[in-house]
Formats: sequence, C-alpha cells, structure tokens
Amino acid sequence: MSSNPGGLKHTLAAPLTAVLSALALVLLPVHPAAADQPGPGAAIAAKLRTSPVYVDPGYAGSVPPARQKRLVAQIAETGLPIKVVLVPLVKGDSFNGEADNLQAVVRDHLGGRDLILITTSADTGYLSGREWPGDTHQTRDAVSAVGFLDDMKDAGLADQVAKAIELVKQGNGTQVYKDATADPGGSAPEPAHKPKNGGAPWLVIAVAAVAALGLAGGLLVFVRRRTRRHAPGSPFAFPKAVFAAARSADERALRRQADAEVIALGEAARTAPDSLPGLPRALDAYAAAGKVLDAARGLPDLAGVLALVTEGRDALAGRSLSAHPLCFFNPLHGRATRRIDWRPLGRRDRLNVAACDACDRAVRTRRAPEVLTAAESRGGPEIPYFEIPADRSVWAATGYGSLVRSDEDGMAARVGRGEFSRGARRP
Repeated sequence: MSSNPGGLKHTLAAPLTAVLSALALVLLPVHPAAADQPGPGAAIAAKLRTSPVYVDPGYAGSVPPARQKRLVAQIAETGLPIKVVLVPLVKGDSFNGEADNLQAVVRDHLGGRDLILITTSADTGYLSGREWPGDTHQTRDAVSAVGFLDDMKDAGLADQVAKAIELVKQGNGTQVYKDATADPGGSAPEPAHKPKNGGAPWLVIAVAAVAALGLAGGLLVFVRRRTRRHAPGSPFAFPKAVFAAARSADERALRRQADAEVIALGEAARTAPDSLPGLPRALDAYAAAGKVLDAARGLPDLAGVLALVTEGRDALAGRSLSAHPLCFFNPLHGRATRRIDWRPLGRRDRLNVAACDACDRAVRTRRAPEVLTAAESRGGPEIPYFEIPADRSVWAATGYGSLVRSDEDGMAARVGRGEFSRGARRP
C-alpha cells in the first residue's frame, strides 16, 4: 500500500487526462459544436425550472400533456419540492442506465436546495425516488413501494407516478414498503424483466426512445460524473470506477483503486481534529484496511478493503454502526440503501442484512441476487462468500459490515485481533 499522499493525486490525474484527451479525439471531428450544446442533464434541469414534471418524448403517449398537468397540480397540493423526471434508462445511455446517475446529474444542475426526485428506473415497471438533504419523507421507500402494491400491478406510468407522489406526501413510505413486501409465503410479483400481454405501452417504448439520446451528451455526462465532487455532508460513496473495475473482475485495477481509497481515508483521518469522537475508530479502520490490502489474495479481500474504508469514513462522519454498510450480497455493488430480512437457502432463521436496490428487488421478487463468490480453500470451488464458516472468513463473519453489532465485533477490530490473518493462512 502506498503511503505517499501525492500518489492519490497522480492516480486520479493520469486517467482523467487520458479520458479528456480521448474525449477530444472522439467528439471534435464528429460533434464540433458539442461543447456549446447542453447535455441531457442540463436540458432536463432547464425544463424542470418551468415545470416540476419532465416527460421524455418516448413516454409522451403514456403520460400525455393532460396527465402531466394533473401531476403538476397534485405536486402543488403537497407543498413539497417534488420533481418528476421520466426518461428511458438503458445500459450504455447518457446515464449508463442507472437512476442514481440520472438523479445525481439532475440535482447537480438544479442546485443544492431541498429536492425530492421521482424518476424512472432501469427495472421495467418500477420507479426510483431520492430526497435531499435527508430522507425526511421516506421518499426512497415510498417510491419503491409502488411497484409492489396490488392495485398498481397493471397501472400505467402516470398512475404509478401519482401513487408515488401520494405516498411521499403521506410520509410513511417505509411502513408501506414493508407491508407491501412482507408476505414471504404469498405469490411473488412478476419479475421486473417480464412484460405482461396488454400491459401499459410505456414498458415497451423505453428501448426505442433511447436512440434519441446523443453520444456527445453521454460522454460529457460521463466525464462530469467522474470529476464532480460530492457536496459537503453527503454520504460517502466510492467512485463508479471502483465498482466498474470489480464487475469486470479486473483485480489489478480494483487493487489500484482500493489503494487510492485507503490513502484518501488516511488523509481524511490525518486532517480531522483530534477531538473528533470517531477518530480512533477511523484510525483502526485505516490500519486494518492497509493490512488487508497488503495481504489481499483476490476480489473478496479487496472488497473487504473497501468495506473497511467505508467503516472508517462512517466513523469520521459521525455515523453509527446502524449506518448502511456496503451491500451484504455483493459489496462491490456499493453502499446498501436499506436493510431487509433474508432467509438463506436451507435455513429456517432469517438474517437482517443491508442490500443495494438491485439485490433488494431480487429478493422481493424471488430471484437470486448477484452474490460475491469466494473459495473456502486454495483451488477450491467458488461458493457464495457467506457460506464459508465464520471461523474461516472474517468477511463471512461480518457480512462486510451487515452482521456487525458493536465496535468490538466490527471488521477493523477483528482484523486487529488477527482473524483475517488466521483465515488467510488456512489451506
């Protein structure tokens, strides 16, 4: 692990320069006026300044002007800073098919004031919600619940949005979400990728509409997302490059990124005031992350480095152990968005674990989430990491943070006691 703080700047500057150079080579010959043209995020934000509802032309048939006006009136009645953005989301588009990217870009362009965003999701038939600066109105759960409500199974896009606005106004979205997904013995909802015959046309239109999104806008948004700084006080999140590298199983790239994150945590701890209550816990996490990184043998250990950095960052931010750690099923998915009850196959007891949106939705719809695998012994078969006995894996014992209940039981404390080293020495 590098200890030179300047290495972090070099690590970030070099790839950024390469990206900008490639961007110039690609864009200038084909789109000479691209720099003068607003990207999709800026265009959407500009429309939202005159109306709280933005509907992409691809969804105009599902949410015609008359319905848009009714949604605008409904939003006005709530008195809340609600904005609705309905655009197709598919991998490879200007937002890489991710609602989080769409929401972050739109919020950047709108400014840092209070905001509640209701948007489309990459998962057909579902919406996504997010609120700033905090989730005061339980927006994320309220909007997610819509896709699981019985009376919304055959609803069109406009009706789903109206229901989402209603639930946000009520302010009890978390309870509604729990109630809508609480029956483990009932019939599972239709898989998100399976359209129904005669269903709402907005489920089918999305793919065709994506072609209208420009290449220039997509690349500009990509650079903006990679270079923008998180607003002060916002939850710490790893750069998308960390998880992109992990998804492609590029261990060397992930190792470089993990090294940069450990350095950044060390710098943050070094500049923190000595009186900060969470500083000792952050320093323990920093030391543990460096130790694991130096001995890491594969993706599961590198994921552990990222989980330890998250633990340290949460300590510096004053967040307790109840803060959402990385996703239990696959920490390389990023930080979890909620805790769910999950019963492992072949077991009667249920675990309360932290899950990202994709894994949460998979569990609720009776689909297998994408899990991180590991070998219990060198050369052994790959199995879900959490199926390895807890005494042989600190990651199985802690669920990368999901199963931690106290500082003494935390990942940093376990690594400090030598549990990682003992597991690493097992044949």
